[in-house]
Order: sequence, then C-alpha cells, then structure tokens
Amino acid sequence: MSGTKLILTGSSIFKIISQAQQNGFILLVIALCMGLQPVYGADQQDTTHESSATHATQNVTGQETPPPGQESQAAVQEFNKPILGQAMAPTKLNEVVVTGKLNEAQTHISPSLGATVYSVNSSQILSASQGDNAPLNHVLLRLPGVSQDSAVSGQIHVRDEHANVQYRINDVLIPEGITGFSTEFDSRLIDRMDLITGALPAQYGFRTAGIVDIHTKDGAFSEGGEASMYGGSYDTVRPSFEYGGHEGKLNYFFSGSYLQNSLGIENPTPSPEAIHDDSNQYRGFGYLSYLIDDSSRVSLIMSGAYNHFEIPNNPGQMEGSDPAGNTLVINGVPSFDSSKLDERQNEQNYYAILAYQKSFDDFDFQISEFSRYSNVEFTPDVTGDLFFNGVAGRTHRSLISNGAQFDSSYKLTDSHTLRGGIMVVAENSHERDSTSVFQTDAAGNQTGFDPFTIEDASSHWAYFYGFYLQDEWKITDAWTVNFGGRIDIYKGIVSQSQISPRINSTYEIDKDTIVHGGYARYFTPPPLENISPQSVNQFANTTGAPASTFQDDPVVAERAHYFDAGITHKFLPEFQMGFDGFYKRAHNQLDDGQFGAAPILTAFNYRYGEIYGTEVTANYTKGGLETYANFSWDHATGRDISSAQFRFAQDELDFIHKHDIFLDHDQRLTGSFGASYFVTETETRPYANVIYGSGLRKGFANTQHLPGYNTVNIGFEQGFKFAGLEQLKARFDIINLFDQVYELRDGSGIGVGAPQFGARRGFYGGVSYSF
Repeated sequence: MSGTKLILTGSSIFKIISQAQQNGFILLVIALCMGLQPVYGADQQDTTHESSATHATQNVTGQETPPPGQESQAAVQEFNKPILGQAMAPTKLNEVVVTGKLNEAQTHISPSLGATVYSVNSSQILSASQGDNAPLNHVLLRLPGVSQDSAVSGQIHVRDEHANVQYRINDVLIPEGITGFSTEFDSRLIDRMDLITGALPAQYGFRTAGIVDIHTKDGAFSEGGEASMYGGSYDTVRPSFEYGGHEGKLNYFFSGSYLQNSLGIENPTPSPEAIHDDSNQYRGFGYLSYLIDDSSRVSLIMSGAYNHFEIPNNPGQMEGSDPAGNTLVINGVPSFDSSKLDERQNEQNYYAILAYQKSFDDFDFQISEFSRYSNVEFTPDVTGDLFFNGVAGRTHRSLISNGAQFDSSYKLTDSHTLRGGIMVVAENSHERDSTSVFQTDAAGNQTGFDPFTIEDASSHWAYFYGFYLQDEWKITDAWTVNFGGRIDIYKGIVSQSQISPRINSTYEIDKDTIVHGGYARYFTPPPLENISPQSVNQFANTTGAPASTFQDDPVVAERAHYFDAGITHKFLPEFQMGFDGFYKRAHNQLDDGQFGAAPILTAFNYRYGEIYGTEVTANYTKGGLETYANFSWDHATGRDISSAQFRFAQDELDFIHKHDIFLDHDQRLTGSFGASYFVTETETRPYANVIYGSGLRKGFANTQHLPGYNTVNIGFEQGFKFAGLEQLKARFDIINLFDQVYELRDGSGIGVGAPQFGARRGFYGGVSYSF
C-alpha cells in the first residue's frame, strides 16, 4: 500500500488553533485533513494491531470484558474467509465491519497499558436499580473505589480524592465545565464505560484520580430506537428516547431526556419530603460518524444540558448574629421564616467534538477539536440570606473551553509499539458577583441596618499544553512494560510546568493470574472554573469580611508521586477476584469546598497531602446469574492551608498548620454489592444492589466522621411476548428499601455549607418500547 502524505508545519497548526480559539468551534480537523489523499495498491492489508498490554478488564458484574473491538474482529475474520475454488479479488468491507475495525484501532491508540480498569456495559446498567434511568454518578457508585457524596460536594469521589476526575467520550477529552448539582451525561447513551485508575500511562494528564471513558452507542451496532416513560416518588417524571442507525457510510445515534422531580438535590432535613426542592432537567446527545474509506472516518459528537434547581430549605433556623452576639437587624424586617427562603440555581453545559481517525500500515492516529460552554448562576433570597447570614450574594460563573487533541500509535517492531500525542486547551472564565452586606465596625459588629451592594467582576484565561511519548515493550509473551513520560505546561493565574515520567508493567503468571504495578508522576493544575479571586479588601468593615485573615495566596498546581500494584486471579471460569493497592504523596494537594451561602465549589491547596488505600473485588457469573462485590479502604490527609486562606476561620488555620487532618471527603470504608438473574423463558430479570459507606468527615477541622449507612435497592424488569408487544418492557424499582435515614453531610467540616441527607424510600416504575 502506498504511503499517505501529511505535511503540517508548527506555524500552520498554531495558526489553526488560534483561529479556533478566537472564533469558537472551527472545523479544525477538516482543515488539517484537506491534504490527505490516501492511495491504495491492489492488496488491502489488515490494519488491526495486536496490543499485548490491552488485557481483559474486570467489569462490575464479574464477566470478563474483552478488549473493545474483539467481537468485531471475529466478524472481520469470518467476513474475510476465502471461498475455495475462487480467485481472490480485492475485498470491499461493509460499513459495520469497517466500523468495528476502526473501533478496535481507536482502542489501540490509547489503551490502558497496565492501569487498573473497571468496566460496565449497557446490559449491566439495565441489570441494576433504575437501569438507564439512573444518574451517571449512581452507575459509577457500583465500581470499586468510588464513594458517594452530596450533589453540592461533587456527587462522587474516586480513591478518596475530591474531583480530579477526567471525562472522555470515545477516547476524546471532554473539557472541564461548571457542572454544579447535576451530571450532563445520560446513562442511556453508554455502550461501555471504563473507570481507569492507578498509575496511568502517559496519555492521561491534568486530571488523574480517575478517567471515566464513555464509549457511546453506535448506529452501526445499535440500530433502531426506544421510547420510555419512567417516574414515581417525589413527583418524578422522566420521558426519554434514543434512536440509532446507519445510511450507507453514515452512522448516527441520538438520545434525549427530560426530568422533573421534587428532590433535585439532597434534603437538608431527615424528613421524607424536602421543602422547595423542585428541579427541571433537559439533556440531549448526538453522535454522527461517516466512513471516508475502509481505513478512516470523521465523527461529530454534540451534547447539551439545561437544568434548573430550587435550593431546599431547612426550617427553624435561628437569625444570624455578629461577633458580639447581637442579632442581625434589617430595617423593616422583624422576622423571617427559613422555610420560606427562595434560592435558585440554573446550570447550562454544551460541548461539541469533531474527530478524524485514520489507520494505515502500522500507524493509527486520531485528531480532534473540541469546544465547550458551561454556565452556573445562583440567585439568592436577598432578604432571607441577609437575615440569617448577613450576606446575600448573586453569583454568575461561565467557562468557555476550546482545544485540540492528537493521539497516535506506531507498531515499530513485534516487540515495540510507540505512542505519542499532543493536547492544547484554552479556557476563559468569567465571574460576576453582586453581594449585599451590612456595615460593621473593625471588630465585625453590625453598625448599619440598611444593606448595600458590592459589585465584583473578573475574567481569566488559562492555557493547558500536554505532550507525551511512550513505548509499549513486549519483553515476553507474558511480560509487558510500558514506559515513557509527558511534559505539562499550565499558564493561568500562575504559570507552572512539569516533566512527568511514567512506567507500569503487566505480567501474566498463568492463564488465570495477572499482576500489574506502576509509578506515575502527576501534575494537576487547579480547575479554572473553581478559582474565585475576589477583591477581598473591598469587604473590609462589612458582614462579608473574612472571618480571620485577608491573606489570599493563589491556588497552584498539585504535584504528586503515585504508586499502584495489583493482582487479578480467576479461581473458576465463573469466579474471579482482584486486589489493588495505591499510595500517593502530594505537594500542594488540591481540594474544593463551599464557602459562603452560594452552593458553588471553590478550590484551595493543602501544602502537603497523603492518600493511600486498597480495593478488593469479587465477581461470579454463571448462566443468567451475575453478582459482584467491591470493597475499598481509604485514607486521605492534608496539612497546612497554603492558598485562599481568607476563607477559613483563624482557629482552623492554626490547627491545620500544625496537624495532619483528614480531608473532608475522606471515607474509610466503601462498598458496593449487587446481583441479578435473567430468566430467559419469561424474560424476567430481578436484581438488587447495596451501597455502603462508613461516613464522611465532620466537625472542627474534619476531626470527626458521620455515622455509616447502607442502602438496599431492589427491582425487576419484565419483557412481554403477547399481543404483538414483543418489544415492550416494564420495570419496577424500590430505592432505599428499608427507608434508612442517613446523613451525607451535617453542615460542619471544612468547605461544607449545609446538611444533606440521602434520599428516603422511593417507588419508581416505567415502560419502554423498542422499535
């Protein structure tokens, strides 16, 4: 096969990226690929490459998940089998087979290479409570090392870290956004989802606690559609749809949903019904893929989410007071009922990705351009917030991100595969604050009884540059080492960079046992959307003044050493277990917290941080029975607040300066357990799952922890085979079967703004029709 000629100069790439940043979503990939004119010889070679380090990964229900594309490779081999007695003419592959080959090639471009990978596919999502109506964070809670938190505090934590999770769609980075209370991804668009943790290979940078890589459904393999209606307790109504197919060389998949309920975020009281907690959420997703030829395609991914939340009220709150103990006074407002507060938050998130993938000879690559816009606006109850807090702030944050990503793989020899790539991201954040306060004396005691407003606005740019190169070295058939490194550059409020070596290895002791281990140096810049550099001095002598100091050192990048090792053993064809341990030592450990009445997170640093833990997984699958059990033990501490000090009380600053304290999201023990059984004859699937947590931190400087909890969820799905309704399914779910009252947050601890209780018992049901 003739080579493909591609000439790109550094100046031309920089010019195109600059144009994309200035003008929004420019068709970068089309511009780069205009000169690509592949010429094929008479013989078409198989472009599939075997990657020894891309071993089978463990999924949530215990089935061994083959490397993506393995099933399609079998189809390719069957399709290309010669017919005896006939001359072999050049083969033209059909679109489904070509798509499968390209999906496999895409996986070889960015494999896991010795990291810890947990997978869940669409059928396993349907085999658990609420199915694909479950929020994405609830699906993630079934994976090892993932712990639960409130919506205000980030919803989930991976390996005891706050945030620091990177999301990808079909191996392309989703730029960070201001997600607020909700997730922007619907579970129904997932074909397979991987959680990649541990000592990550060099292609993963910036956000490294975990990589959530969502491989979407594809019209080539998921042809047809489904419409469903789901609802139940807490006034829940959730219609949704999905539709996919292919026309010639074009594959497409679309999904959409609407959700309304009266439990938008966690209830601040233990009562079954929350006060003022209505929510309306809209989500849409689209995927288009066009096969240019048998070895290349261009893909477009689009997504949008618009969500509205009422902030739930906590009745019976006492009026605020100043440092002298005097009750705050508002002229003309003698009292205020906290159950009548009217705070609201609107969130918007939109992104688009355009990608071009090419495979020829021993070289595969994918180049993509992406754009994202996100917006969060918090609207206070001005009178009520002043009455209880002395401060009422309207906050508006927005973030625009544009970038490009290039990943490639080249099979140098049978023993060496080189991989390299570049990522460039530019972000622009805007923040506007309108804060109502009272005048005070130097001691902070109220002297004015008519509020006035302080306006503050800021805009900041941040640039992220990442470069990596690594070699997958197959030393023997059983032993593979992947080594390399990356260079990361961050230019924002501060400018920093780091060279980060990476090395990990897998060794197959026998056909049933695989061990892995690795080391990674990590560089984690602060999230621009969570940096809030207010003009602190303008709040002097007001009720909005800092409680301790006006010191406000900038938030900087975290630098860490990370070690990981584990083993997976298959005791029986149906039963396997895994064990994994990790250790992280960090300088300028990043964390987030809610400071003030607005339920929006703000970043800060601990000067030192240490996180370590273990994970144990067990899975059993036989016939229609699928079971899983995951258990993790984690420990996360930090010392000495080194940025945004004005947000902390002086006694906490002094204590943390001298002591290692637990991070607010530290949870010592976390577990998830589940089982399902599919009865083929009746198309009945009962299921149950349990989520366990020993409790997050609370109290002064996180010195205590909340009580533990375990919630049991059960349900069943039933298919129908009568009256021509073979495509009709119904499901029924009970969430928190035993109506356990449990508290995720109690309003105390570092960066925790209000109490939040887990949802009480709920009954849900729905029907879906496939066509």
